[in-house]
Formats: sequence, C-alpha cells, structure tokens
Amino acid sequence: MVRIQGKNFSVDEEIELVKKGSQRIGGIAIFLGTARDFSKGKDISGLSFEHYPVMAEKKLNEIREKAIKGFGVIDVSIVHRVGKIGIGENIVLIVAAAEHRKEAFKACEFAIDELKRITPIWKKETTTSGEEWVEQHP
Repeated sequence: MVRIQGKNFSVDEEIELVKKGSQRIGGIAIFLGTARDFSKGKDISGLSFEHYPVMAEKKLNEIREKAIKGFGVIDVSIVHRVGKIGIGENIVLIVAAAEHRKEAFKACEFAIDELKRITPIWKKETTTSGEEWVEQHP
C-alpha cells in the first residue's frame, strides 16, 4: 500500500483499492498534493522530485504502520511520484480508511506531516530564473 512511481495515478482507483480491503470502512480521508504554478513569490513552470529509493520506501512504510497503530485505522495507502511533474498534475496521495471519520482524518494528517518531515524525497522547482531546490521539510 506504499508506492513511489514516475507515472501519474488515479485517485479513484487508489481509493477503490483501499475500500476493497475491508467492509468495516465507514470513513475515508484523503490528502492529494498537486503541482501549483506559483510558490514563494515566483512563477513555477514545472517540478522534479528525486528520492533515495530504499530509504524513502522504508520511511513511507514506517509512516503507514505508525498511522495504522497510532490512530486505530483500518488501512493507509501512500503514493508519491518522482521525476518530472507538470503543473496541475498529482504529486502525492494519502488515503486513510477507518470505521469512523475522526480517526481517518487524524491518520491522514499525521501521514502527510511525517512524509514531509522524514522521507528522503527532494523537490526542485523550475522558475523563470532557473531551477531551485526547495527546502526538504518546510
């Protein structure tokens, strides 16, 4: 339920995968991160993500397990793209499924916050003045 990939993903298909895992699911919370065209006062024409493959996958799996155990949710799915990403395209998706919405929301928020804090995935923005690496953990 954790993937790092170059190609885009379907939000609907990812939610359906999680829903198939249990009939106890009563609430699903999602976070979808997309590429925006403006950041820190600059126009952005594209993004690129690089990662440390083995360590990034390990950290995402740790985040998933902590979210499931810590918030009592049924499942958590994490998908993050790497490589070049165009403006408006999907970057990251967190799907947290629980019996009740409150736990799903908390697990989803925890997962995206931890992803940004500890996962070795780095973002580079292409601006009108060139390419700039973005601080890893804003």
